[in-house]
Amino acid sequence: MNRVLIALAAAALMGSGCAYIGGPLPPLANVPGPIANLAAIQRDARIIVQFTPPALTTEGMAIKKPLTFDLRIGPAAAPFNIAEWAEQARQEPSVAAVNGNVRYEIPSAAWTGKEVTIAVRAIGANGKESGWSIPLVLPVVAPPQVPTGLHAEATAAGVRLTWGGPGSRFRIFRREPGSEKFDPVTTVTGHDWVDPLSEFGKTYIYEVQALVDIGEGKEAESELTAPVTITPVDTFPPAVPAGLRAAVAPNSIELAWDRNTESDLAGYRIYRAEGSGAFAKIAEGSQIPNYSDRTIERGKTYRYTVIAVDQAGNESARAEPVEVSVP
Repeated sequence: MNRVLIALAAAALMGSGCAYIGGPLPPLANVPGPIANLAAIQRDARIIVQFTPPALTTEGMAIKKPLTFDLRIGPAAAPFNIAEWAEQARQEPSVAAVNGNVRYEIPSAAWTGKEVTIAVRAIGANGKESGWSIPLVLPVVAPPQVPTGLHAEATAAGVRLTWGGPGSRFRIFRREPGSEKFDPVTTVTGHDWVDPLSEFGKTYIYEVQALVDIGEGKEAESELTAPVTITPVDTFPPAVPAGLRAAVAPNSIELAWDRNTESDLAGYRIYRAEGSGAFAKIAEGSQIPNYSDRTIERGKTYRYTVIAVDQAGNESARAEPVEVSVP
C-alpha cells in the first residue's frame, strides 16, 4: 500500500510541471558585463572619451539600476600591467549616461607631449565591478589651431571654400538644406576645396577643422571654425560653342558644331549676317548642335555664329563665325 501512495505522489509532482529535482540554485552574482566600445580622441585642449554602458550582467541578465563608472587615465610602462597601471592612474569623476552613451571631456594640458592609457570599468548598484575595458593608448599633442578666415564663394564647378592657418589636413562639414545637423563630407590636404554636389539656389552652411597626425592612424582635431552660409547663384555662362562649320546643300545651308557638356544647358541661339552686315538671330531653343537654314538666296554670302544659353539665362560668347557663299 505504501508503494502505491509513493507512486501517486510522484505522478502528481510531474503533472504539476515541477521537473527540477535537487538543491536550491546559487544566487546570481549580478556583476556588470565589460565595456566593449571605448573610444577616445583629442579635440583642441580636451580628451573626449565615449562608450556605451553594458546592458547585461556577466550571467546575461538585464541591468536594471543605473551604473557608475571608474574611468582612469595615466601613463603606462612596458610591459603593460593593468593592475599596476590602475594604482597610479588618475581616476575621473563618474559621468551619467545620456541617450544611452557616456561621454567624458578631460582637459589635456597635464598630458601634453605624453602618451596616455585610458581604461574604464562599470560598477553596479551592488558595488560589484566589471572587468577593465581594453585599454586605449592616445598620444597627446599641443591643441591644434583652428583654421582662420573661412570663406565661401560660388563657382561654376560648385561652392568653393578657402581658409588659412597652419596645418595640411582638414575635415569639411556641411549642413544641407532641410537638415538639422552638420555632416562630415570630406578630408582634404591644402587650404581650399570645391563642393561638387552643391546646387545653385540652395543654402549651405560649412565648417572646417584642422587635423594633426599623431601616429598609428590616429588624429587630433582642432575646434570647428565659425560656420559660413552661402546660397550660390548661377552667374556663369556656358562655354563658347566650338567647331562651328557650314556646308551648302541643294536648298539650305547646313550648320553643325560640337555639343556643349554643361548639365544645365538650355539650348543654342543661331545668328546670321548677310555679307558684311550685322548679325541677327534666326533661331533658338534646341539643344541639338546643328541647324538647317532654308531661307537662303542664291548668289549671296552669309556669315553664321552660335551662342550657348544655360537654364539660368546666362549666355556664352559667340562662336567663331563661319562664312559661306550660295552659288
